[in-house]
Amino acid sequence: MKKSSFAAMVLGTLSGMLFALGMCMALIEEWNALRPGVALGAAGLVLGLVTLLVWRRMEHRPPVSFSGRGVLCALVGAAGALALGVGMCFCMVWGNMAVGILIGFVGIGALVGLIALARGIRE
Repeated sequence: MKKSSFAAMVLGTLSGMLFALGMCMALIEEWNALRPGVALGAAGLVLGLVTLLVWRRMEHRPPVSFSGRGVLCALVGAAGALALGVGMCFCMVWGNMAVGILIGFVGIGALVGLIALARGIRE
């Protein structure tokens, strides 16, 4: 295993754990830890971005460049994931099955369409 892959694996795992623990702290009301949870989740996100920069530098790759297509893919992916999650909440938490299934299908459709958007359609 290359050093860059190992560093990315360790830093990525640590950032994911920090983010997950922070979100649990923020969203579980019994813990009464909203502010520290948000701070820990934000630290996990920042460490994730640092991981990306460190890995790209160790691989001698240019900095991340943003294109309109990349930003659109990120927005469609985020919207699809949020729609899928909201649909699941409608079904499991709020007890509104029909609306939840409809919103979930919209989210799944957006995520499936993301494949065509990111890769393109070829013959």
